[in-house]
Amino acid sequence: MLDHIGLTVADFVRARAFYTAALAPLSLAVMMEVTAAETGGPAYAGFGADRKPFFWIYGGPRASGPLHVAFAAASRAEVDAFYRAAMAAGATDNGAPGLRPHYHPNYYGAFVLDPDGNNIEAVCHRPE
Repeated sequence: MLDHIGLTVADFVRARAFYTAALAPLSLAVMMEVTAAETGGPAYAGFGADRKPFFWIYGGPRASGPLHVAFAAASRAEVDAFYRAAMAAGATDNGAPGLRPHYHPNYYGAFVLDPDGNNIEAVCHRPE
């Protein structure tokens, strides 16, 4: 089981604004921030819930090749809201909300590319 994950972003301020908007429909928000002065390097922002940051972004050179991160959604409506919020925040469509029965019959997901080209997904596994 993962405790947390982090990814580098080319423009920290832009990425923080993007993820703040895109993750809000999933009830995820910035739980902790560490400034560049505190780290002696890049600034960090940790998104999560219940006072537990588990998704971190920080400035730096982009990893070679895009990454894929999937966030669990409690409902299909949350997946739809994530997609709308991400698109409004500047994402590029990488798969509109819908069923992906090739994964399993109730796999309902939406995929966007963040400002750095990473494939960010929200998925609900519940039948609705």
